[in-house]
Amino acid sequence: MAVDRERVMRAVSELIEAIGEDPARPGMQDTPRRVAEAYAEYFSGIGVDARALLNNTVPLDSAADEHETSGPGEIVLLRDIEFRSICEHHLLPFIGVAHVAYLPGEKVVGLGALPRVVDTLASRPQLQERLTDEIADTLFTGLDARGALVVMEAKHGCVSARGPRQVASSTVTMASRGELSDPLRRGEVFALIGGTHER
Repeated sequence: MAVDRERVMRAVSELIEAIGEDPARPGMQDTPRRVAEAYAEYFSGIGVDARALLNNTVPLDSAADEHETSGPGEIVLLRDIEFRSICEHHLLPFIGVAHVAYLPGEKVVGLGALPRVVDTLASRPQLQERLTDEIADTLFTGLDARGALVVMEAKHGCVSARGPRQVASSTVTMASRGELSDPLRRGEVFALIGGTHER
């Protein structure tokens, strides 16, 4: 469902008046349009099936050649996927990185699909806890994976800009499915996430 930009613009104009500002003054005249354009981007994931982004898969060969048999695929991990979302409680942004891993079953997907899944699910009013779960569920079911694990770290506008105003704090959430729910397997992924790499 596309964001109704005209309706957003009217609502923002009303909001500007409600806080005691003048929506007609030079610095505020274009604010309703700008907010409507931003909201169209922030909430572009509403109504989009993120699993459809995983449809273009490649089957894993069950045998490398006549003399060698390969087992199921090992861990696929994409670290430091940057994301932004909007907290549904205050409509303020939370921004951070996601680390996404899965254990392939019979198929793998192009690596570019993983950030698209994260972005699609993040582009709607969210809670970080639910977003983490939704990404893990999408990978686990959409790829028929043997396991999935997602770790997200983000700074929240509602924590840094209001209330407690903890500008240096960040929130970490994790969701695991299937074989990657096992503590030993999770430990493997955590070691890879924390391995030496540039951010």
